[in-house]
Amino acid sequence: MSTGLPLKGGVMQATDNITRSRIADELVSSLRCTYCRSALETIGDEGYSCTRCERKFPRVNGVVRFVSPENYADSFGFQWHYYHRTQLDRDDFREAEEHFRMKTGLSPQEIKGKLVLDVGCGMGRFAEVATRWGAMVVGVDLSAAAEVAARNLADRDFVALQADVFHLPFAPETFDCIYSLGVLHHTPDCEQAVKVLAQYLRLGGHLAVWLYSGYNKWYRFSDIYRKVTHRMSPKTLHRALRVAVPVFYWLGRGLRAIPVVGTPIAGVVHHVFPVNQHADAETRVLNTFDWYSPKYQSKHTYEQVFRWFEDSGFRDLHVGERSIAVWGKKAT
Repeated sequence: MSTGLPLKGGVMQATDNITRSRIADELVSSLRCTYCRSALETIGDEGYSCTRCERKFPRVNGVVRFVSPENYADSFGFQWHYYHRTQLDRDDFREAEEHFRMKTGLSPQEIKGKLVLDVGCGMGRFAEVATRWGAMVVGVDLSAAAEVAARNLADRDFVALQADVFHLPFAPETFDCIYSLGVLHHTPDCEQAVKVLAQYLRLGGHLAVWLYSGYNKWYRFSDIYRKVTHRMSPKTLHRALRVAVPVFYWLGRGLRAIPVVGTPIAGVVHHVFPVNQHADAETRVLNTFDWYSPKYQSKHTYEQVFRWFEDSGFRDLHVGERSIAVWGKKAT
């Protein structure tokens, strides 16, 4: 199958963001039609076409689309276009790498040179870590955030696709490792979203997920508010939170300075009006928007997630340092 990569100035230039790199050789032959599961072929610089049913998958802004432009994840597209580099690691800041280690149980030695799938890649926060460690990463996102990831990681062994976790465009057993951190609880069926990933993983491959915890009920009030907030336009909600988040954050800080009664009162305020408590002001607004904007948001326990993994043929299960993080090896 042609990759559609013309030469320009002696350097291979991609007609989509699948480049003639190590990852291209690994991935291109594994792409499948999301309707009939047949192989795909390139159609010039326009994207891909199914070799059997002839459905087209267009390339838009450097990213091949396997879903319609509008879907229940639209707020994430807005979110990651606005905060396109906020959560990326820097030389003096390694928060994403720390979270990646704690939530996946992976090390650089385990994924170097491996073909890895990042499910719900957003703007590429964790894919940046994995590619920095030497992995070849395919990032899929239901939203247009895939465009941001493609731009952020244009110089890496990375490919971004806009696709649905329930209908991924890959052949079975394509990947050595799959992870999804903070994403699958935003789908209509988190259990099925976790279970569907097993088919794309090679025998002995590593699957890691991190989901919102169902043990602590602090989020009850936010769930009530979210019945309204998820219906707001992303821009309107974002404008409201840029005011509300600083107000409630600094109110809580001020209350804690009051002797004896201040801390309990601050706890009540946070319980009734939950906003993120990150040290960075921009990240506080981003994380709070991430909480209030999604249409779907489920919470889970280790007992549930372990059962899902076991039902899908995974063994040697482990829990991470951040709830709810679970990973295991595909045994069957």
